Amino acid sequence: MGNCIICGIPVDGEICESHEEDVVFEFHGNAASQLTPNRYYRGTVDGYADFGVFVDVGDHVTGLLHRSELDQRLESLDWEPGDEVFVQVLDVRDNGNVDLGWSIRQREREFRGQLIETADNEFRPEESGDGADAPSDSETEPGTDGDEAEDAAVSEEEPSEQPSPDAGTTTEAVAGGSGSVTTETAAASTSAADSDEPEEEPALNRTTIDAIDDQVGTVVRLEGEIVGVRQTSGPTVFELRDETGTVECAAFEEAGVRAYPDVDVDDVVALEGEVERHHGDLQVETETLDVLDGEDADAVADRLENAIEREARPAEISLLAEHDAVAAVESEVGDAATAIRRAVVEARPIVVRHAATADGYVAGAAIERAVLPLIREKHTREDAEYHYFERRPLDGRVYGMDAATDDVTTMLEARDRHGEQLPLVVLVDAGSTVESVDGYDLLSLYDAESLVVDDSRADEEIVDAVATAVAPSLAGADVSDLTSTALAANVAAHINEDVREDVEHLPAVSYWVDAPEAYLELATEAGYDETAISERREAVALEAYYQSYKDKRELVADLLFGDEDADRPRDGDLAAHVSEQFRAKLETELETARENLEIEDVDGVTVAVLDTGAFTHRYNFPTTTLLLDALHRRRDEGTSVTLGIGDDELYARAGDSLDVRELGEAIADAAPDAGVSVVGGADGHVEYLPGERDAVREAALEALGETLA
Repeated sequence: MGNCIICGIPVDGEICESHEEDVVFEFHGNAASQLTPNRYYRGTVDGYADFGVFVDVGDHVTGLLHRSELDQRLESLDWEPGDEVFVQVLDVRDNGNVDLGWSIRQREREFRGQLIETADNEFRPEESGDGADAPSDSETEPGTDGDEAEDAAVSEEEPSEQPSPDAGTTTEAVAGGSGSVTTETAAASTSAADSDEPEEEPALNRTTIDAIDDQVGTVVRLEGEIVGVRQTSGPTVFELRDETGTVECAAFEEAGVRAYPDVDVDDVVALEGEVERHHGDLQVETETLDVLDGEDADAVADRLENAIEREARPAEISLLAEHDAVAAVESEVGDAATAIRRAVVEARPIVVRHAATADGYVAGAAIERAVLPLIREKHTREDAEYHYFERRPLDGRVYGMDAATDDVTTMLEARDRHGEQLPLVVLVDAGSTVESVDGYDLLSLYDAESLVVDDSRADEEIVDAVATAVAPSLAGADVSDLTSTALAANVAAHINEDVREDVEHLPAVSYWVDAPEAYLELATEAGYDETAISERREAVALEAYYQSYKDKRELVADLLFGDEDADRPRDGDLAAHVSEQFRAKLETELETARENLEIEDVDGVTVAVLDTGAFTHRYNFPTTTLLLDALHRRRDEGTSVTLGIGDDELYARAGDSLDVRELGEAIADAAPDAGVSVVGGADGHVEYLPGERDAVREAALEALGETLA
């Protein structure tokens, strides 16, 4: 135990956490893993590259100061190889690479202190002599015992004239010194030196979670935030997050008994324990676990927050293609990617809710494709990608109270039973209209964050209810050529730059007609021709229908991205096979529907009306919406509107000239007793009482004539 060289408070070492960044360290270790992230080090310029400067930190370790970390252009630096510089260690990667940060302080006197750091210790420069590791109090020159060393020290100085002590004197003069020591103290010192008691072990230097993979069998010290606690039949398992990752730490009190009951989720802690592998996963066997407070806790919290901010926000926004509707919400794309990346870094579960349609599944799969590798990278559990990410398809495009209640029930159970954090709920291809506000309000009561990525015209209430709304119509853009997948794929490319090439073809997959040329070109460059694109779209549409409440993660991934496992079907063969079933089933229903269409002429507007209650198989593929979409795409020349009227629902297809919400209001005015409501906003559908079906039909035709004539 010593005292901080800056503020003097007791510390294990020479510097407290809150003043660690006020000191410059000289590194005398021999491995990158011995460096301490966030500290400032004296270094030497080794050389330049196109992307930054290589700096030697000590004699054995070189790090990269990336050009993005500089406060000036790389070309304007006047550093020469061999120049002394001061840098901050941001991160030490598993492969030994060291990420360096810029230091605005480039002179030693601008720091408040200097320390030397070795592999397992730190000390003041004056304690090291020539800069080697400082000797302990008990160390002497080889071949010299304690008395000889003392005599040698005395002989090196001129003896001072000291009066001879009288007999019985209680002090002995120290040769060459200015003070005296009592004989009792001297005796005590001799007794302590001769005792066999072991010296107190030096305090462990903090390490980071991303550096423990090669430290199995070693006792380490970690500092971070508890993000999960679960009690097993044996140990209590704490999930600890620092600025580099997350690891499970097992602590045993008694079988099934909660260890460290005062430690809970969100606590900032210091933990020491031995690194082990448990069923293949890294795990720390906890020896001590202390909740930090005051300046110690603030220092750790600041370190975590700085790391999250640095890691969560994309370096730049570069959209997949030139597309005005997406460009109109470029900043929102970045905000959504940041929110999702932040949840991964914070070890918060991510729940993606999407419509059970082709566009919904493809859009959700794009987010999934980007997030899963980041989760694998951040967590040591092999099943982390299933534990921290989940897609839950919706029945429709509204995030209603049923779905929200299900999510809240699940998250509260996970929090209370397993100590998990509350999730980030992401709505994709759904949830952008006023009918979803109640669901978001329920989430907000528990402080669960939510965001929306949807091609629908978002209501202002949604913008106020969620963290981020990626909805182009808010920016006044033309959304007629937009799908939710076009938005989601752009978000995915900024969540994880490494999957950009994987998701570039997905926007083209989501368009049934009139896909923007830019997206078709991307798909072609990625190796997907028109047939491959349509087969994937049709295959996903069919599989989205069956067991629509399940995510079908592996099956959808096989259809969209393929799989290298030889034991599983090739993606092209699988998509082609499933798309054949799609076309066969759709053509059968289309033939029946065409035979039963009624053509109405209303004020010069030709409307094709289908009784969907009588002439569709309600519980067979295709869905009513998909059938009406196909009917409208293949409509006879001159037909302006395709209208599907069921027992209690009405769907209209007429392109962008029709706002279903306005249509619903007109129907409600004409049939006030029909209990009319619009679900899903401008491109949704109208619901009504079954007994007023005929009145709604007539009111709808009249309204269409007035609106489109």
